[in-house]
Amino acid sequence: MTIDQSRGHLDDEVQRQLLGLVEHDPSTDQFPVVGWDAIVWIVGNATQAASYYRTVYGMELEAYSGPETGNRDHRAFVLRSGGVRFVLCGGVDSGSPLLDHHRRHGDGVSDISLEVIDVDRCVAHARRHGATILEEPHDLTDEHGTVRIASIATYGDTRHTLVDRSDYAGPYLPGYVSRTMPSGTGPQVFQALDHVVGNVELGRMDEWVDFYHRVMGFTDLAEFVGSDIATEYSALMSKVVSNGDHRIKIPLNEPARGRKRSQIDEFLDFYCGPGSQHLALATSDILTAVDRLTAAGVEFLPTPASYYEDPELRARIGEVRVPIADLQRRGVLVDRDEDGYLLQIFTKPIGDRPTVFFELIERHGSLGFGKGNFQALFLAIEREQARRGNL
Repeated sequence: MTIDQSRGHLDDEVQRQLLGLVEHDPSTDQFPVVGWDAIVWIVGNATQAASYYRTVYGMELEAYSGPETGNRDHRAFVLRSGGVRFVLCGGVDSGSPLLDHHRRHGDGVSDISLEVIDVDRCVAHARRHGATILEEPHDLTDEHGTVRIASIATYGDTRHTLVDRSDYAGPYLPGYVSRTMPSGTGPQVFQALDHVVGNVELGRMDEWVDFYHRVMGFTDLAEFVGSDIATEYSALMSKVVSNGDHRIKIPLNEPARGRKRSQIDEFLDFYCGPGSQHLALATSDILTAVDRLTAAGVEFLPTPASYYEDPELRARIGEVRVPIADLQRRGVLVDRDEDGYLLQIFTKPIGDRPTVFFELIERHGSLGFGKGNFQALFLAIEREQARRGNL
């Protein structure tokens, strides 16, 4: 268990159930990634976004950086739910590069930070294999200890900051101060981060799959092509890469040619380029999570009644922990593979632009991504595209 996860009070068995982990020794890797460190967002109003994630998603405030701490450029709020850390950043100074990023992309993920065993070893390996190094390895130090970090470029304007915080006991990073505030909704809605999906341009998916193979030593976990994710009008292709124990899972999507514009085309247009399309938040109780989020005003993609009445679905999924009627009432999808089953549901876009959204996922042995639900999901997204006039 990583330092990050121990702070989230998630033991190995809980992690295995939530995320579908497999055994792996990271010390054998040339690029030893051991966990998600943080998802760093650039948003239009970090103060309000932090309040939203506290009161709606049940995250707890842990740390802060801003003008009051000597950071004249931006405000940043560090929030946690279980083993998931969000850092919400909003520009203060009119010349802040964060404001330029937000003008181009809107609210979105700028940095998928990863916890690694050896920053220098990872950067040396990445450099040898053609990665763009955005920040060379360096130390950040304060009274709580030292963090060693570096950054490499990935798709679009997204980066991976590599973090070794094994010698640090502060609330997040040097430059941040502890600022605690409990969630506004009681128990946390989600406990772990299952995967982060990246959307890239037509013809570039395999290029980025190769990047994760070559630079970071990731391997293929799944592939969806052709009719796997398609409707009468549009389609996409997807490949999933992961680190050794499947803790870090990154599906990469590109649009496929169709009669109309796919959801990936819409994302690329409104995000103005490649970026992180959705984050899958792992929960131990998806029904309670959906009920709480719905009560707080979160909107989910609707699922037609015919989905739950399909005899093939009933035969394929077998017994699950809750009655199908309870899933139908909330619009939760269910899928089964040779390892078990999973429950999942998708929110509508979380901001003004039709770009980033969340998935809630509850795994019961399944290592997959809900392939049996792709058609229903894709049709639901298409209906929303049509309502926005973007299909």
